[in-house]
Amino acid sequence: MPEARAHLFIDGVVQGVGYRYFAMHKAAALSIRGFAKNLSDGRVEVVAEGERGLVEEFMKELRRGPMSAHVTDVRVEWEDPTFEFEGFRGL
Repeated sequence: MPEARAHLFIDGVVQGVGYRYFAMHKAAALSIRGFAKNLSDGRVEVVAEGERGLVEEFMKELRRGPMSAHVTDVRVEWEDPTFEFEGFRGL
């Protein structure tokens, strides 16, 4: 399956609840490369690269989030992969 890159912005109660750790754990399990970081407006930004089907599966997990989070919206922008990441990091 071809490589894909998704640039996501997650809204809701997603900071201070282990959301980035959750994203890092799920990304590792799916061999997703990229990052998750908190934004000053309360959202979490995620860039995910990998096989398209695995990126889509990762996005489903991000929509669910950890039990302590409450995701209200996920905005996705599909981009061309850059292959700049070696793994997945929380920033």
